[in-house]
Amino acid sequence: MKGIIFDFNGTLYWDSQLHYDAWRDFSKEIRGYSFTDEEMRDKMFGHTNEDIIEYAIGKKPDAEMVEKYSKEKEGLYRQRCLADPKNFKLATGAVELLDYVRQNNIPSTIATMSEWDNVEFYINNFHLNKWFDIDKIVYSDGTIPGKPAPDIFLIASEKIGLSPKDCIVIEDAIAGINSAKSAGIGKIIAMASLESVEYYKKIDGVSSIITDFTQFDRKLLEIPKNVKECFHD
Repeated sequence: MKGIIFDFNGTLYWDSQLHYDAWRDFSKEIRGYSFTDEEMRDKMFGHTNEDIIEYAIGKKPDAEMVEKYSKEKEGLYRQRCLADPKNFKLATGAVELLDYVRQNNIPSTIATMSEWDNVEFYINNFHLNKWFDIDKIVYSDGTIPGKPAPDIFLIASEKIGLSPKDCIVIEDAIAGINSAKSAGIGKIIAMASLESVEYYKKIDGVSSIITDFTQFDRKLLEIPKNVKECFHD
């Protein structure tokens, strides 16, 4: 594969439980009771905040409601991130893999359904500009359909100048895996950050499953010819 596209939440940063907790709190406020585990898997992860709110209330929300609940929920989520410094870090092996990708000039980016406030929070706290061209990060800007629509990965592959079939996507959410599959991504690697390895074995389209980035096979990535020559010198 010529390039790699990373989902962020639950993949590069293992924050799924924080999102679980924040959305469960807000589901009580929105509809009076919490989302179930199944609802969280199927309707929350990989979807836009607008999609989640629409599901919760059973109708299309107005822009004012979406903005209100989104800002409240994401603000609470970011507070919880900062309140847990021990776990407020990139996933095991991520830094080493990102260094490898950067040093070898392998095209890469992030494709996340997080909104800009959160993306900016990640950029600043994890110093993502060390590894990524910030302008090429794809995020929920109000114009991109949520996963499992293929749009986000089609846009991401275009931004790094590659065909989807030449890209690896690393994802943890069912919606994200289905999105990558619909986009024609060459290899889809599931990150078992919250769910079990067995859980992902049942999902069509998954090429392999890892439990952290130390298990990622770097041989899957093609090093550009000019970089190989440079290293041989």
